[in-house]
Amino acid sequence: MAPETSLSGTSETPQRNAHSHGRRFASWREHHAWSAVASLRRLASRPLGSLLTIAVMGLALALPLAFYLLLGNVQRLGDALGQSQAISVFMQPGQTAQQAQLLARQLGDRPEVATVKLKSPQQGMDELGRMQGFSGALQALDDNPLPWVLQLQPRAGASAASLEQLVSDTRAMRSVDMVQDSGSWRQRLEALLGVGQRVVLVLASLLALAALLVVGNTVRVDISSRSEEIGVLLLVGASGAFVRRPYLYAGIWYGLFSGILAALLALAIEFALAAPVAQLSRAYDGQLQVGGLPPWLLLAVPVAAAALGWLGARLVSAWQLRKAT
Repeated sequence: MAPETSLSGTSETPQRNAHSHGRRFASWREHHAWSAVASLRRLASRPLGSLLTIAVMGLALALPLAFYLLLGNVQRLGDALGQSQAISVFMQPGQTAQQAQLLARQLGDRPEVATVKLKSPQQGMDELGRMQGFSGALQALDDNPLPWVLQLQPRAGASAASLEQLVSDTRAMRSVDMVQDSGSWRQRLEALLGVGQRVVLVLASLLALAALLVVGNTVRVDISSRSEEIGVLLLVGASGAFVRRPYLYAGIWYGLFSGILAALLALAIEFALAAPVAQLSRAYDGQLQVGGLPPWLLLAVPVAAAALGWLGARLVSAWQLRKAT
């Protein structure tokens, strides 16, 4: 009988362990659900304080989004105003059409050039003739003094350094008399946009830190107001993870709601700017294309804010519970 009892006991042990693990997991899951609901109810029980905290965090997170939106549209505005303005190449007087076409093919093969447009001396003379005050002077000329002109349209995304090298190489060609380029303007704009991107990054980091501190301070006050309850839980054997779980969910709720508010504020800014931007675009014959924030960024902001709220609550609750023990 002894061997049978032993075999029966060993066969029942894994079942008991599995059942025990299942009960622990179910209890852990139930406490997570309870903590999420209880923390949300606690936020709703003090609506004014919760709304103020969410509003402060939402405004802090909306500022980098607004600057990011502004920076992206400044870059598009630079494109419309001439960041990719055509480079005008004036050939030496007396060059033939075949020489102009050969130079156009040579420059069009460069990777930073999108298109090359040829303008003949007669076309240039016709353009001057259509300008007020030039028709009489042009009739007094015996021959056409204008040279062949090539207009190079830079490829989208070409860097300022590559365009500067293109201008330098073109000026060194024997058949070229003069090159008109706004390269210095492009370099200034790219430098300004680079500074703007760095400012947005630093500003986003500082405001994210501010949001983390706001959540941390709110959770610290909440823990301090419930110090006696926490002490009783610790005395009866509750673990630190069990005690701080509701406060972690509170941090997640603060971050999630503030992230949603920040995304809504960014959309409100886009909506407020829609009418004047459309008017500005019409002034530039529709060349100015103004865009909004990408959808993935608007969806990522609440998720990142919730993670930020969790982190702030985690750090503060761990520190507070360490003091309590």
